[in-house]
Amino acid sequence: MKHTIQRTYNFNAGPSALPLAVLEKAQQELVDFRETGMSVMELSHRSPAYEAVHNEAIKRLKDLFAIPENYEVLFLQGGASLQFSMIPMNFLQPGQKAGYVMTGSWSEKAITEAKLFGEPYEVASTKEAKYCRIPELNELQYNDSDAYIHVTSNNTIYGTQWQEFPDTADIPLIADMSSDIMSKSVDVSKFAMIYAGAQKNLGPSGVTLVIIRKDLLEKANGKLPTMLKYGTQVKSNSLYNTPPTFGIYMLGEVLRWIEETGGLEAVAQRNEEKAKLIYDAIDNSNGFYVGHAEHASRSLMNITFNLPSEDLEKKFLSEAKEAGFVGLNGHRSVGGCRASTYNAVPYEACKALSEFMIEFQRENGVN
Repeated sequence: MKHTIQRTYNFNAGPSALPLAVLEKAQQELVDFRETGMSVMELSHRSPAYEAVHNEAIKRLKDLFAIPENYEVLFLQGGASLQFSMIPMNFLQPGQKAGYVMTGSWSEKAITEAKLFGEPYEVASTKEAKYCRIPELNELQYNDSDAYIHVTSNNTIYGTQWQEFPDTADIPLIADMSSDIMSKSVDVSKFAMIYAGAQKNLGPSGVTLVIIRKDLLEKANGKLPTMLKYGTQVKSNSLYNTPPTFGIYMLGEVLRWIEETGGLEAVAQRNEEKAKLIYDAIDNSNGFYVGHAEHASRSLMNITFNLPSEDLEKKFLSEAKEAGFVGLNGHRSVGGCRASTYNAVPYEACKALSEFMIEFQRENGVN
C-alpha cells in the first residue's frame, strides 16, 4: 500500500521550502541520473555528466537574473558567513575604510569580521529603532575613497527589505542577498558583487552563490591562502576542489522551475500576492497583530509580527503547529512570530495561514 505524503505548511526561515516539482524530479533521478547508472551524488566533479549540470546552472542563472558579460558566477561553500570574512580579506587593506549599512544581525556580523582586516564604519544604522526600517538613501554618508559599501538586501530576523538600492557611483557596492535573491528582478550592474546562501530561494543548504564583477577581481589581495582567493575559483570555474555537487544540481533544477513557472516577473508577482494575504491579516486586525517592520520597509520574504501578549503568542504558535504550520517562531534573539514566504512557499500555504490568523483573532481577540 502506497504511503500518501502529507506536505506541511513550511514557513521555515532557512533551510526553507523547496518546490515540490523539484523534489519529485530529484527523487526520480536519484538512483540513475541521465542514464549514467549513478546518482548525481556519485558523479565525479570532473566528469562530463557533472560538468553539464554545473554549466547549465550557471547559464540559467545568467539568463534569468540578466547578469552582464563582465561578471563571473561562482559556486562556493561556507555560506554567507564565510563571505563576511572573504570580502574584507580580498578587498579591504589595512588602513582602508569600507562602509557598512547596518540593518540587522547579519550586517552586524559582517562588520565584525571586517574589523579584523581594515577600518569598516557604519554608513547608517537603524539599530536604535530596533531595525524596524531600512535607512533612507539620503541618510547614507560615505567616503569617495571607500574600498566598498556593503548592504544586506533583506533582513530575515526583522522582516525588512531594501526597496531601492543606493547608487554608489565608482565605489563598489556589495550586497548580501541571501534571503531574497531571485525573488524579483534586480539591476545587477549596480553591484560590484552579490552573494547569497542558497538555502532560502535557490536550493538546499551547502551552496553559496557569488556574482562578482571582473574589475573588482583585479583589486583583490593576492597574498591569501589559495582557497580564500576569488581568483582561484574563477580560474577553475568553481571546480578547484570538489564542490557541493548535489546542491548545485538542485540549484539548477530550482532555476529550471523558475523558468518553467514564468521567470522572475511571475515569481515577483506571486511573492507580492502571497505576502499581501498575511500583511492584510495583520493590517485588518485592529492592532491584535502588530508588524515589526515599517510599511515602507516591509519584506516580501519574511513577515514578522507580535500578538498582544507573550501568552497569546505561545498559544498562537502552539495551535498553529497543531494545524500543520511549521517555522512560525520568531528568531530566538527577538521572539514574536515570523512567516518566511520564499519563492517555493505556495500561495495555498499563505492563504491557509491568513485564514488561521483571522480565526485565531476571532476566538482570542481582546475586547
